[in-house]
Amino acid sequence: MDHLWMIFQYFQSNSESVMNAICGLLALASVKMYTCFDFSCPCLPWYNMAYSLGIMIVPPIALFLCGLILSRQSLVMLEEWRRPQGHRKKDLAVIRYMCSSIMQRAMVAPVIWIIVTLLDGKCLICAFSGSVDPEKFVGFTNTSPMQVQQLLAKVPCKDDELMRNNTSRKAVSRYLHCWSQALGWSILLILIMAAFLTCWLRPCFNQATLLQARHWSNYIDIEQKIFEETCCEHSQLFAHMCILHFFENMRQEIKLHSFGLPREGEGDLPGITDQDQMNKLLKMWYYEKPPLDVSQVTQR
Repeated sequence: MDHLWMIFQYFQSNSESVMNAICGLLALASVKMYTCFDFSCPCLPWYNMAYSLGIMIVPPIALFLCGLILSRQSLVMLEEWRRPQGHRKKDLAVIRYMCSSIMQRAMVAPVIWIIVTLLDGKCLICAFSGSVDPEKFVGFTNTSPMQVQQLLAKVPCKDDELMRNNTSRKAVSRYLHCWSQALGWSILLILIMAAFLTCWLRPCFNQATLLQARHWSNYIDIEQKIFEETCCEHSQLFAHMCILHFFENMRQEIKLHSFGLPREGEGDLPGITDQDQMNKLLKMWYYEKPPLDVSQVTQR
């Protein structure tokens, strides 16, 4: 239990580690969902493209939104962007850094879904089988344009009666499958090259600005956590004192049940003793955050 508690505290104090783990799990989940998904092309003109593009677009959007929802830093970034100026100025570089890091992590699972879909090829074959030029394939030469569209729409359905004896079905399927894999490998290569250039060109830019943005983005997150923990501790103590005051006439019963009455001089609330004071403090924290300068406190 002690080891589990230490691991939990580590993740609580390192949001980047948590987000990297969440992004990895979402990426694995996207691959698992696609492998378990039974793709069945409708094989009907005008419906193939809508169905296939929906499979290629809707799940990545859902995975992207899940990445944003599960990210604690996304809420912290929005709060920092929308908060009033108060006594602390806003740093747009920190907000841009937080936004870029959040977007990069949230895009991992959707991109993997799209690449896996393209490498598999079923969606693209279903979507664009009706857009193939029939003159390139001999099996569609002696049919009317309406029949050609129907036949092309049924290319993904190899068990269909109209396509069992058609010699060009496999040719069209292989043609679109090659294009789908080429597009998927191209996207993967572009992303790898972009990551490679980012890693190697980053030292060429101003590292001091990057370190400052990263430091203060982590500070904002940790400050929010500590403020919430402090409010929770104060709420527990405030609730404890209110309950003891309510049951003041039952002190003997409370002692018998080991409720933990405070001794003399113990259990006093530090500073804030009523609801109005607490509401005023929370309002001041939101509208007038203190400046990041503790030199006067250290001098005292």
